[in-house]
Amino acid sequence: MSYQKPRSQNDYKDLLWSLAPLVLICLVIAGIASQCSFSTGGPKQGQIPNFDVKAALTDDARLMPFPIRLPVLPDTDPDKWTPNSGSHDTITGTGGGQTSTVGYITPEGTYMQLTQSNASVDALDKKYASGRPASGSEQRGGQKWIVYAEQGSEPAWIADFGDSRVVIKGAGNGAAFNTLATAVSQAQPLPRS
Repeated sequence: MSYQKPRSQNDYKDLLWSLAPLVLICLVIAGIASQCSFSTGGPKQGQIPNFDVKAALTDDARLMPFPIRLPVLPDTDPDKWTPNSGSHDTITGTGGGQTSTVGYITPEGTYMQLTQSNASVDALDKKYASGRPASGSEQRGGQKWIVYAEQGSEPAWIADFGDSRVVIKGAGNGAAFNTLATAVSQAQPLPRS
């Protein structure tokens, strides 16, 4: 005589009791692998990766076919901008070109991206501002910045320096955009050799 219920009589309680050992095994494995933690106060700020922005942009100045600027940003607390990443890309299609991108963590903990390129403003708009129309302009450090802002998305500012274009984009507030735009506008191109 079988002590098992017919399948048709199983319910959600039986399903939960069947899954409980599997969930427990997954938690034990995650704990052993140190990929899981519990914090009663919520998430904590992690370690910001160390990135040498000066060395990266100096190399880019030698390698890229357009001028590269190294903005001078605050590097002491409480106003410290921390460089955390860098990359290269190529924009294909009409008006495309090469890009040099570095990222910063602002004093408020938000991410700001600085991209320098020989691509056209239209190509940069398509890539970094999703092709949306300009919503205004700002004057910072003697340079005009075209603003691409739309409710629900990160704003992007694009400036045409003649021999290169610069995009700043990110989750920072207005002060972060002002600081980065002013620093880039005031920076001289790095030597090419």
